[in-house]
Amino acid sequence: MRLEDVDLADNDKFLDGETPWRMFDVLRDEAPVHWQDEGDHGSGFWSITRHADIVRVDRDAETFTSMKFVNLEEVDERQATIRRSLLETDGPRHSVLRRIMQREFTPRAVAGYEVFLRGLTARTLDAALAKGTFDFVKEVSADFPINVLAKMLDVPEDDTQQLIDWGNRIIGNTDPDYADVLLHSAESEKYRDLPFRSPASIEVFEYGRELARQRRGGDGTDLVSKLVNGTPSDGVPLSPNDFDNYFLLLVVAGNETTRHAISHTMRALIDHPEQAEKLRQDLSLMPNAVEEFLRWASPVYHFRRTATRDVEMHGQKIAEGDKVVMWFGSGNRDERVFDSPYTFDVTRQNNDHITFGKGSPHFCLGNALARLEIRVMFEELLPRLADIKLAGDIRRVRSNFVNGIKELPVTVTLA
Repeated sequence: MRLEDVDLADNDKFLDGETPWRMFDVLRDEAPVHWQDEGDHGSGFWSITRHADIVRVDRDAETFTSMKFVNLEEVDERQATIRRSLLETDGPRHSVLRRIMQREFTPRAVAGYEVFLRGLTARTLDAALAKGTFDFVKEVSADFPINVLAKMLDVPEDDTQQLIDWGNRIIGNTDPDYADVLLHSAESEKYRDLPFRSPASIEVFEYGRELARQRRGGDGTDLVSKLVNGTPSDGVPLSPNDFDNYFLLLVVAGNETTRHAISHTMRALIDHPEQAEKLRQDLSLMPNAVEEFLRWASPVYHFRRTATRDVEMHGQKIAEGDKVVMWFGSGNRDERVFDSPYTFDVTRQNNDHITFGKGSPHFCLGNALARLEIRVMFEELLPRLADIKLAGDIRRVRSNFVNGIKELPVTVTLA
């Protein structure tokens, strides 16, 4: 691929699962800080594709702010005020908002879910594997994390399919199979004040508000109760907008990324049966393997920042106000950090992946839970399988934001 053929703003280039990685390779080698035109969809952005540079940008919230929003869509100040969540907040208030949920997601706290997770995994796998041939995404990847989220929110299991549907419609806002309204369509202007310009956000808000009404003033320990009954440490209560956006973030972030990581891991283990066999023979390798799963999957391609001052990187002059995009997927394939980065190796040591960020104020809050969910899933799944093969075409989400698999048809032979 030539540098002039690179277009990270084109969602169609992310459909085949190969072109993005070729574009990242070219950029890391030839233009590690590269200006990307967006045509009619935006003012353009700088692509940051090397591991060290991504870490530098992610850590430096003073120079590269999240306050101007973290996706490619450009919002005005009014929209920003209405739509701002934990992700689009920096400084002391960000720390305060994070602290509301931090204790619920520590390694010690999430370890308490392991028994529940093993029971849930067994139930999910019992139902799926009995079919012989099935869509791994629908029956396993999507079903499993959403049930964990339902328990943490203390909502009925019957609501899980609705939660999945909302996540698809919101995150898949550039995919015609998922979106009610495509992001850059004229119709999306009607929804410009909603997260991801998705009308599904209204439904999530209404659902969350009803839960808040039921839980307010109670003594529940679920995540909704923590939000409505807790007092932020700076004494500034959550506004109605704060609650709406925090709740939506929990619903979407708590499901989508883990789901796609599980799907990509299953695909990788199908493609590399010798790696699956290593794990089958020695499940003590699994915690280390999970880090390779996360590196390989890179379920979120990018997050954006905005330059707060003029700054130079690799000879390129980034101007105040320019969008700066960290391509985490590219950083996780950087030859400067990873030996043989395109080799899937469950025994890889010193795996310095940046799937959750690294040393950043915005380091993924749910990282310990995601690691636990993925570990338990494959500790339970692999011993049950004598063989697993693809049973049809893999379909991917049309998105340069989420690295998602829509359908992964498989046929299994049980051990």
